[in-house]
Amino acid sequence: MPDTIMESKENNFPETETSSALENKNDVVIRLNHVTKQFKLFKSKKSRLISLFSKRVNYSINTANDDLTFEIRRGESVAFLGKNGAGKSTLLKMITGVLFPTSGEIEVNGEVSALLELTAGFDPEFTGRENIYLRGHMRGMTDDVIKKYENAIIDFADIGEYIDQPVRTYSSGMKARLGFAINANIEPEILIVDEALSVGDAAFRKKCKEIVNRIIAEDNTTLLLVTHSSVMARQFCKRGIVLYNSKVYFDGDIDEAIRVYEEDVLEGKPAPKPKANSILNQ
Repeated sequence: MPDTIMESKENNFPETETSSALENKNDVVIRLNHVTKQFKLFKSKKSRLISLFSKRVNYSINTANDDLTFEIRRGESVAFLGKNGAGKSTLLKMITGVLFPTSGEIEVNGEVSALLELTAGFDPEFTGRENIYLRGHMRGMTDDVIKKYENAIIDFADIGEYIDQPVRTYSSGMKARLGFAINANIEPEILIVDEALSVGDAAFRKKCKEIVNRIIAEDNTTLLLVTHSSVMARQFCKRGIVLYNSKVYFDGDIDEAIRVYEEDVLEGKPAPKPKANSILNQ
C-alpha cells in the first residue's frame, strides 16, 4: 500500500486528550454552567400560602443570580466582590447545596465547609461538645473521626466551661466562635467564608485569619471568600469575581478585580463589561 495512503489514514484518527488536559479537567472543583436563581416575591405571607394551592396569586420575580458561568480549580483562592444585593450569598448557598438553581447546572467535587451562618444547625438543648458531634454526624463523620478534631475545636473556640453547657445558654458571640471552630478545624476541601472572619474580638479574629491562611497554604484547600474589605480580599485571594446586577461583571486577577469593584461598581458608573484576565484563561 502506498505510503501516502497510509499517512492519510493515520491523519484521520480522532485526537485523544493529553494527560495534562485530563488533569486540568479533574482539577476543577466547582463548575457553574449558565446558572440562574430567581425568587418569587409575594405581597404577604398569606399570599405565599395561598400560592401553594392556586396559580392565580400575583407575585413578582427577583433574579438574584443571572446566567453565571465559571470554573474554580483545586487550591484556588477566589474573592467574590459586589454591592449588597448583587447575589453573592445566594451564589454561595447554591454551591453548598442550601439552595438550588432555577436553571443551569452546578457541579461541586469535594467536601464543602461553609462559614456562612455560623450558628445554624446547633441544637440549643445539646451542650457545645455534643453539638460538635452533631455537626460531624451531619457531615457523615463517625465518632472516632470527630474525636480526632474535638480537642482542637474546643481549644480554638476558647469558651471555657461553657463547652459542657447547653447552647441555649450561650451568647451569640459564643455560638459564632464555636461554629467557626467546628467548620475551620475539620480539614475541608472547599472552604466557603461569608464575612465570618469578622466574628469575635480582635484576638479571635486574628486566630480566624491565621487558620484560614494555614488551611490555604498547607492543605491545598479551595477558598471562596465574600467580603466588602479589599484588604481582606488581597490578603487571602489571588483571583476576584465581581458581581454586578446579578451577573459576573469581571473575573480575573485580584488587584484588577478590586480596582473594577471600587472604581466602577461602588461608584455606580460601570463601564462596558471589562475584559477578564482570569487565571483560567492564561
